[in-house]
Amino acid sequence: MKKRNVLIVLLVAIVAFVAWFGYSSTHETKDTKLTTVTIGYQKADSVDIARNRGVFAKKMKAKGYKVVFKEFQDGTALTTALKSGDIDYARVGDVPPVSAQANGLDFVYVGAGSDKVKGSGLEVKKNGDIQSLSDLKGKTIAYTKGTSSQYFVLRLLKKAGLTTSDVKLVSMDQSSAAVAFSKGTIDAWATWDPYTSTAEVNADAKLLVNDTGLAKNREFIVSTAKYASANKTVSKYLIKYLGEDMKWANTHKAKLVTMLQKSLGLKKSILEKMVARRYYAMGTMTSSILKEQQSIADVFYEEPAFYNQVSHYR
Repeated sequence: MKKRNVLIVLLVAIVAFVAWFGYSSTHETKDTKLTTVTIGYQKADSVDIARNRGVFAKKMKAKGYKVVFKEFQDGTALTTALKSGDIDYARVGDVPPVSAQANGLDFVYVGAGSDKVKGSGLEVKKNGDIQSLSDLKGKTIAYTKGTSSQYFVLRLLKKAGLTTSDVKLVSMDQSSAAVAFSKGTIDAWATWDPYTSTAEVNADAKLLVNDTGLAKNREFIVSTAKYASANKTVSKYLIKYLGEDMKWANTHKAKLVTMLQKSLGLKKSILEKMVARRYYAMGTMTSSILKEQQSIADVFYEEPAFYNQVSHYR
């Protein structure tokens, strides 16, 4: 990663602050006279909660916008879809926008949500060989390249006094990693909820270390600079109404569990665990959050080989 590209994080975020002023609209659909806005999300994230509750879409419709939701497995897939124009907004974690910007993609931060430190981290078997950080040496750790789990692994190894050469690191998508972890073909898995909760309930796993003090795994709403600049009013409504849904989620956790259980088809115990360790929020970017993102870019800049590695588990 070139140093010049690392600085893009700051520059793009500044653009995001400036982008809140003014107004213009997107293309209208002839049949409904509503402007279509397409939002990419991952299961159980803030957008998925708003999608399932249904209030968000109604509020957006009242303002003249038809919301279309598209699900993706991880942030890398979301930023790819955003680049191609398949979606207008993406709900991502903290690393995907940094990676995208460092690779020259013109993205901006439209909104910033809460962190997921208690539900993200390193999963290991409860009664396995890994019971402390020192036990990680020589073990196989799975993560997903270009996501929060990649950054977490770097911070975790540093805390453990290890380097990337002391362990075997394999990049896998979350579904493949879940299978590999269940079968025991990997020793540890850097991931996030609902995958962590699912592993803990179904695969006799535990979080050896969560993200506290290592990574925030904060969620963001991002868009291309071009789209955000042309649709400032859309962005304002989107963040406002998502924020209202997050306030509802914090005060109606039992209803949230029931709603997600119906949507995701997961056990109630999995969702209760996930929801209990989350605080939900969505608002605008702040200078402190911007510093968090810059820190991620700086860490990857110090580990270019790991940042760029593309090998996958076989």
